[in-house]
Amino acid sequence: MKKMYLVLSDGHIFEGNGFGADGETLGELVFTTGMVGYIETLTDPSYYGQIVMHTFPLIGNYGMISADMESKKSVVKGYVVREWCEMPSNFRAETDIDAFLKKNGIVALCGVDTREITKIIREEGVMNACITSDPSKVDKKALADYIVKDAVKSVSSGERKTYKSDNGKYNVALLDYGAKMNIIRELRNRGCTVHVLPYNTKAEDVLSLGVDGIMLSNGPGDPAENVEAIAELKKLLGKKPIFGICLGHQLLALAAGGKTEKLKYGHRGANQPVKRLSDGRVFITSQNHGYAVIGSSIDEKIGKVSFVNANDETCEGVEYPDYNAYTVQFHPEACSGPVDTKFLFDRFINMMGGHA
Repeated sequence: MKKMYLVLSDGHIFEGNGFGADGETLGELVFTTGMVGYIETLTDPSYYGQIVMHTFPLIGNYGMISADMESKKSVVKGYVVREWCEMPSNFRAETDIDAFLKKNGIVALCGVDTREITKIIREEGVMNACITSDPSKVDKKALADYIVKDAVKSVSSGERKTYKSDNGKYNVALLDYGAKMNIIRELRNRGCTVHVLPYNTKAEDVLSLGVDGIMLSNGPGDPAENVEAIAELKKLLGKKPIFGICLGHQLLALAAGGKTEKLKYGHRGANQPVKRLSDGRVFITSQNHGYAVIGSSIDEKIGKVSFVNANDETCEGVEYPDYNAYTVQFHPEACSGPVDTKFLFDRFINMMGGHA
């Protein structure tokens, strides 16, 4: 492994060793706290445009397994770990993490103090960074000016796909803003044939399919950037039962007149506590987002906040009773992750059957 560096936009420089693909990269540096689930993290489209750093010190010990991937490829801009496992031990492993990164053209760095870097981000907020072989040649203006843009457009499928269920009872339209495969798995396991549609599908085209419900997927980037998608969601509100996750949650809030904001360093990991306001119960959830719905921006005549983050009290869910819709910021389909909130998929099935 050759010597490489992580250069932060605030001037910090960390020396480490390169692995994965050759080259250099620039992106928005974020950290995730999950102890497991690096396969799902690497293949989650929501990380588009970002350099992902794990706080857990050893990554790759169970190898790479294609059946556990959330999409066909990785779209992260770079990858940073304390240590990667060169000899994974798992009967399901097909390759190691280094080979996967090389195949996907992802520049990676190991051997740096990820704990110290995480503390910097927590204090100063999410910032841009680059992985380079020569810190003296970094274009500081390009580093400072980098933003994640056209994110949903870059990861959404450009074509319609249908995933049939063996015991299909319901037809669901899944608007793909960067959908994870486990959303499709959870719906199919509950008897849904899933029609995956591009992010910019017109409302009338969605309804023309005769679906029983509409699912809004996760996805990357600034939700307010997706003007076209928000306009179509305004037309869909109240037409069919709607369940939104992560970016889908944010987009529906914007369609209903709410607002979103960028968080200081976001919520990324598999141990985020979320409180249900109706009864005070706390659930442990998997999350991956850098933006949040501003709870106070939701018109009480249209919706009401249903969940809040137990750490910082940011909005984690909204109910729209008159529109037969509800959304959550966290991931009830999480894999690998806690399964505390999978009942939300069951609720969606009940709504399509005519029950609240």
